[in-house]
Amino acid sequence: MTVSRFKIIENGLKCRCPNCGLPTLFRSDSRFKVNETCPNCDLRIENGDGAFLGPFAINYGVTAFGVIIPVIVLYATGRIGARVALPACFAGALLVPLLLYRVSWGWWLMLYYFFLPANLPANRMGREEDDR
Repeated sequence: MTVSRFKIIENGLKCRCPNCGLPTLFRSDSRFKVNETCPNCDLRIENGDGAFLGPFAINYGVTAFGVIIPVIVLYATGRIGARVALPACFAGALLVPLLLYRVSWGWWLMLYYFFLPANLPANRMGREEDDR
């Protein structure tokens, strides 16, 4: 395999293309626009209509289980009041997804290709030569 699972994890944590390792997941003119394909290696980043669901689920999970639910538990146990809990939940629900947007795409691609490394073009080239 050309791209190892370790390299896939490293690229995912750095929000880089899982195939070539360059920072090409997002368009250079926007912080929130994902490239359809990597400009360097042509890996399809947005793979179909539901491509955003993976990053969305990761972002939602981190926001809910890392911010909102702990604040609700602190409020329910009486450790913080409603005047702190409500703004904290609103701020967490608005800010955390914005801050994690780019990271969630890197994590999603990392998870996907960690379990399916043979789907990376760099790893497929070696298989195609072996099949001949």
